Amino acid sequence: MTPETVLSIGQRMLELIFMLAGPLLIPALLVGLLVGMFQAATQINEMTLSFIPKVAIVGVVLVLLGPWMLDNLVSFTRELFLNIPNFIG
Repeated sequence: MTPETVLSIGQRMLELIFMLAGPLLIPALLVGLLVGMFQAATQINEMTLSFIPKVAIVGVVLVLLGPWMLDNLVSFTRELFLNIPNFIG
């Protein structure tokens, strides 16, 4: 396996990681920002108030986009497994 192949696989892997993590992290970030602004405005400093909405939105996004994320992950893994003979030879 050449260094170019390793770098190509690594680049595609990182792209897949960002593509799968982005839809989960961006809504959690936005909800955390909104809850933080609410807490600053009302001076309520309760830890569960910031944690529960983030977990809820990540759960909703995971339910909605889970099949798409799993399909991308499985197709990438299948492609890697099918190319093992090419990587060895």
